[in-house]
Amino acid sequence: MRHASDHEPLRMRNLFVDVAIGDWVVPSADGERIGHIIERTSAFVRRASFEGDRFEADALAANIDVVFLVHALGSPPNQRRLERELVLAFDSGAEPAVLLTKVDTVDDPEPGRAELAEVALGVPVLLASGLAGIGIEPIRAYARGNRTLAFLGASGVGKSTLVNALLDDKVMDTAAVREGDQRGRHTTVTAQLLRLPGEGWLIDTPGVRAVSLWLSGDGIERAFADVFALTDGCRFRDCKHDREPGCAVQRAVTAGDLDPARLSSLERLVAEEAELEAEQERFVRRGDRRGQRRRR
Repeated sequence: MRHASDHEPLRMRNLFVDVAIGDWVVPSADGERIGHIIERTSAFVRRASFEGDRFEADALAANIDVVFLVHALGSPPNQRRLERELVLAFDSGAEPAVLLTKVDTVDDPEPGRAELAEVALGVPVLLASGLAGIGIEPIRAYARGNRTLAFLGASGVGKSTLVNALLDDKVMDTAAVREGDQRGRHTTVTAQLLRLPGEGWLIDTPGVRAVSLWLSGDGIERAFADVFALTDGCRFRDCKHDREPGCAVQRAVTAGDLDPARLSSLERLVAEEAELEAEQERFVRRGDRRGQRRRR
């Protein structure tokens, strides 16, 4: 068996094989093709970002034990993006952790850490700097037991610099971010599976601009557990949490215990998932009708 890895290419000629970085595969007898893909224990999956593939899943990494959702200090914390990432992380089957990088670039990292922790709901929020060597050992500790870690985040958040620090070597190219908005360029263009010193593996992925939901399991419920806990106190079981009397969610918003922006974010994600499910059903029905016409 071999890991699917761009760092150590498989060089097999299968076309249209659904294989992701981190997959375990069994080669064919001649070693030219993927004979079998071992069932995944976890997978970080989003909706394909290309319009032509809108009904396809895009697996960014497979068989990961811990997924680090990487954000950078020095730019405003993005709670809404983190909420989306947490939904996908919980649905992946991996253990999520939030990683705030570039801690050496700010006087006080605590405000940024606390703002993301507000929506992380008990998920650890770690501080690190690849350049300054801060927080590297706590990240390495997650790989104990030969576990596989994955870094996921936007371009310019410092993933490649962290990889170099974790490997004690400059294996990844890095580039400066733009001064105006702290955005980065894609210095990592393909996902790579790298062996960590001592034990464990690390998957580094290219910067992810679009965090689009795929069909969810219980990811939304887990990422918004605080809001769902409030719904148990609503007077009506079918409460829409808008203007219904006895709504515990609106009561929490009025009392300042729930950020209305978080409630709006939940509503958008639920609507997005419902629309995706409806699109999938329409897509399947169209395929069935075409198949019936071909059989006649």
